[in-house]
Amino acid sequence: MNYRAGTVPLLAIIAVAIAAYAVLFASSYDLRVLTVSGIYVILVLGYQFIFGHAGALSLAQGAFFGMGAYVTGILGSQLGWQFTATFPLSILVPALLAATIALPVLRLESHYFALATLALDQGLLLIAINWEAVTGGANGLPGVPGIVIFDFAVPRGLALLAFVWALAAGAAALAWWVMHGLYGLSFTVMRETPLAAGALGIDRAALRFVAFVLSAAYGGAAGALFVHTIRVISPEVLGFAIMVTVLTMTVAGGRTQIVGAIIGAVLLIHLPEWFRGLEQYYLVAVGVALLLVILFAPDGAAAYLGRRTVKSQNNPQPNITPPDLCPARTSGLKITGLVKNYGGVRALAGVDLNVAPGEIVGLIGPNGSGKTTLANLLTGLDRPDSGCIILRDKDITGLPAHRIARLGIGRTFQTPQLAPSLHLVDAVAAAHAGDGDVDLATARADARAILAGLGLTTRADQLCRNQPHGVRRSVDLAAALARRPSVIVLDEPAAGLTQDEATTLAAVLRTYAANGAAVLVIDHDMTFLLPLAQRLVCLDAGHVIAQGVPDEVVGEPAVIAAYFGAAVTTP
Repeated sequence: MNYRAGTVPLLAIIAVAIAAYAVLFASSYDLRVLTVSGIYVILVLGYQFIFGHAGALSLAQGAFFGMGAYVTGILGSQLGWQFTATFPLSILVPALLAATIALPVLRLESHYFALATLALDQGLLLIAINWEAVTGGANGLPGVPGIVIFDFAVPRGLALLAFVWALAAGAAALAWWVMHGLYGLSFTVMRETPLAAGALGIDRAALRFVAFVLSAAYGGAAGALFVHTIRVISPEVLGFAIMVTVLTMTVAGGRTQIVGAIIGAVLLIHLPEWFRGLEQYYLVAVGVALLLVILFAPDGAAAYLGRRTVKSQNNPQPNITPPDLCPARTSGLKITGLVKNYGGVRALAGVDLNVAPGEIVGLIGPNGSGKTTLANLLTGLDRPDSGCIILRDKDITGLPAHRIARLGIGRTFQTPQLAPSLHLVDAVAAAHAGDGDVDLATARADARAILAGLGLTTRADQLCRNQPHGVRRSVDLAAALARRPSVIVLDEPAAGLTQDEATTLAAVLRTYAANGAAVLVIDHDMTFLLPLAQRLVCLDAGHVIAQGVPDEVVGEPAVIAAYFGAAVTTP
């Protein structure tokens, strides 16, 4: 979970306030409302996994809530099963459903994913209404028992309230445990900079799968507690209103913070009660209140309450020593016959290219020549139509980006891909998220050492969103180097850099290559590239038209023609 300074004290204050209100002031009806609030806290915590941390707009949380409610409602009212048997099943059944449909559904993005999950909700609603023999149809099933644990019945009122909120606290602790450390950082990178995730060895598909299944499990748990509280099951628990409510709670409270789930749930459940005296106008008042929350706290009330300002510093970088980095040993990178078509456009037409260990190769060419396409194919962001990419004598052609990154290819991007909400040290530490044997403290220590080598010690604890362009490029490089790739591909790394920053970058790349890495640099800046590269390769219209010693390549007529549109003749 994403914590800021003051969040833990805020949680303590909220807990004490709720307890004091429940014990000293709440009526029996107030206790019931507060109990339902605790149930929705669990539901929102689950929704934060997929909507908040994974950044996917799922509309199935209401379906998982309803499924958990129906499992408990049917088994409890019809078969007399107790809470100790029905509650685990209400968690397991939605989780299994989510795991089953995850493969086709999670391949979808954006509104397609939202529509697919909405279809799940509506499908389950139709089943609940029409399968009368089991679900009771539109009338539902009465007689759902209360919570009974080993012959001890939890009475309504304060005892039930305490039980539900104790489970909510346990759900919050589990959510924190899952999302803390490097694993939580990997979700932030995936959500805010999906391109960078794969390049850092982060498996987006696996993270989305875990988030979806956890959201279902939490939803089922909340549904089971809800039906035990109201003692009746009906199709309303699968209605779209549940989904709208949990979505609103998550947005209003905060998408990624535990305290946001509590604020959102308590606020949304109690707002109608607070404005009930306005009679027919109470819904208007609720809408206005929510609108004010969104306007003044667009990132959620929790983010607003825990906001702290981090000032950006623009101090000049001191003289630095390149970081001591030892790449993994490799036989280099070998590319043979690489072809890529986009519709009727051939971006690459049989490219052959080798980069040996310890060699820095510059890749040049006019805009549209296929340079970035080649970088995307090498790092798994796109798949070639034909050809081979060999790393360590292994064919890695067409492998997913995260697998290629873990095998030893790193990259930077034309536009630095840094999660805006992360501090610089965590943006670099996230590169170790795919390493199961590295903890957050170790990853941060390594990140600080790399940043120090780039002259960024004083900025390490500043937010990425507040950094100037040159610093962002340096941090993008630091994150790529943190995995110690044996091959590194840099796409326009010197673009927008000052002379001092470009000099620093060149020194880092020379040191890294001297330690045995194969370095491929794509750039238009010849004043940066010519002194750096040991060999130059020129692309034009997807073909290699020249390669060799840099000074000779830039003087070849074919290269000059590619850049200026006509061959240059010497009188």
